[in-house]
Amino acid sequence: MIGKLKQNLLVACLVISSVTVFYLGRHAMECHHRSEERSHPGGVLPLSALGGSMRTTLRTGQNLSTPFVYNKDTPLIFIGGVPRSGTTLMRAMLDAHPEVRCGEETRVIPRILAMKQMWSRSGREKMRLDEAGVTDEVLDAAMQAFLLEIIVKHGEPANFLCNKDPFALKSLSYLAKIFPRAKFVLMIRDGRASVHSMISRKVTIAGFDLGSYRDCLTKWNRAIETMYTQCLEAVDKCLPMHYEQLVLHPEKWMQTLLKFLKVPWNDAVLHHEELIGKAGGVSLSSIAQSKGEEDEQPHQIVTDSTKTLLTLTGQHWKKAQIISHAILSQHNDSFNKYVI
Repeated sequence: MIGKLKQNLLVACLVISSVTVFYLGRHAMECHHRSEERSHPGGVLPLSALGGSMRTTLRTGQNLSTPFVYNKDTPLIFIGGVPRSGTTLMRAMLDAHPEVRCGEETRVIPRILAMKQMWSRSGREKMRLDEAGVTDEVLDAAMQAFLLEIIVKHGEPANFLCNKDPFALKSLSYLAKIFPRAKFVLMIRDGRASVHSMISRKVTIAGFDLGSYRDCLTKWNRAIETMYTQCLEAVDKCLPMHYEQLVLHPEKWMQTLLKFLKVPWNDAVLHHEELIGKAGGVSLSSIAQSKGEEDEQPHQIVTDSTKTLLTLTGQHWKKAQIISHAILSQHNDSFNKYVI
């Protein structure tokens, strides 16, 4: 009888101990998550805190019960093109929309994409990576996590996130692969005007010799051809947007763009200049403001650059004209699909 009583007491103690350990462990985990949230302003949790998942959860200070959840299937927006083609203007106009957040250039994203391209192009390097177990699948998952972390963390949460790093669209096809629901906006400007702008405003661009119009036009040609070709291949995921048309007819083309992006219309996109530097508005660095594109009038720029570029050889001049006119004519059908 006494032995049975001891046995029952031992079982009861074991049950009580197990329940106590369970609740203590649960309480410790809750405390850990709370400390994580307090240590990350805005409630942004790192991927590591979420078990390495591609899912990143953000909570705004106003409504903690409604998290923004981002993952590889998030419909991200990528803005790109050759620098001095209106990418900053486009980003600022979208940033003025209350449901969109782009933010300033990260400068990191094009570099990491260029490294990935370099690894893929080198057969020997790819073989070494494969032998080490760093396969394309591993790299793609790592790139997804890294790029998403940068895009999400460098600004406030929003229903629609976009990234503006002009040369990122050199990897448009790869970005479309790892972010299948992403949309792309390729800003296109007359090559003569772009080159004149970057040289006259002394805008440093890696690989461009600002002392040579010929070199800059050649590099412009190469870059726009790479991005434009991939934009054509992306079909319904990429919309070419002409800077000159955007400046002359902003409402028409912003309606076209927002329809393409499936973002609801808001008049604020036509008044981005009123929101520069304001909380929840458009953030511009001092460099971007001093070298802004929105104060350049297309008809004036084309006229001025035409006078300057007459010193070019006939071959380069004709190439710039042919490419600009070819892009303008070939994409009328693409534009008309989204015109209101």
